[in-house]
Amino acid sequence: MQATVVTPSANALDGLIDLKTYPLDALDSETGRELIAECRRQLDEDGCVVLKNFVPEEALARLERETERLSPDAHYNQTETNPYNSEGDPSLPANHPKNRFDDRTNGFVAGDRIGRDTIIRQVYENPEFQRFISEVVGIEEIHRYADPLADLVVNVLREGCQHPWHYDTNEFIVTMMTRQSHGGGRFEYAPGIRSPEGENFDEVEKVIDGDRSRLKALDLQPGDLQVFFGRYSLHRVTPAEGDKERHTVIFAYAKEPNFVGRPERAQRIFGRMAPVHEKILKEGMQRSDSLAD
Repeated sequence: MQATVVTPSANALDGLIDLKTYPLDALDSETGRELIAECRRQLDEDGCVVLKNFVPEEALARLERETERLSPDAHYNQTETNPYNSEGDPSLPANHPKNRFDDRTNGFVAGDRIGRDTIIRQVYENPEFQRFISEVVGIEEIHRYADPLADLVVNVLREGCQHPWHYDTNEFIVTMMTRQSHGGGRFEYAPGIRSPEGENFDEVEKVIDGDRSRLKALDLQPGDLQVFFGRYSLHRVTPAEGDKERHTVIFAYAKEPNFVGRPERAQRIFGRMAPVHEKILKEGMQRSDSLAD
């Protein structure tokens, strides 16, 4: 069920993000238009834009405490997965990407565990923030997920946890680093390696085999906001190192209203399903594309 929209005050984002550098409250100003143009340029270039220090220094400690408080609610799942979160295909060669499995161990705090009083939910549900993301990705209107588990998520990586090569369910993803591990936890990606027209399995196989010629890597830090076209860019997070957890908030938006993730994905990631997923199991689900995941 979609969360009820809260009408924000005029200064709802004050103190939560750096409005001087990132004027989300004045996107129609010259500075606001320049910000949108630069973000779009970077997205056009390689499918990713990182807004450094999006959260001001004075709010970082509060933000980190918030995800630290939420992290014990993370559901951890260890599994062997291919880039498509699917079963292998015995009709294909062993080195085919669909038959290439790696360890995926990480935790996710589901959206229904994240209260309305949290910084991250206030940002997620803020109309100015939502409009900013819409402008950046070049979509006239975007919608918050109707999925009560996957709308707003905190990803938690303990030592040794990783998210191997994969694609995202939605075309773009918005994330905010809130806590970095002592080592590892590096975000790597192959921009636009597939498209709605094709999977490009040969190039995907090269990446899995260790070819780094088309890879990019990001040194994300707490307070950084990332907008990423993860539906078409193969990406991973390398294993976290040390006894400090890596926390990343995921703000989920979609082009269509009432978007809900696949029931089996909810069960795998959160260890449970919501009533809306149970309903989908009975009635079936349709997707707007025919990609492998």
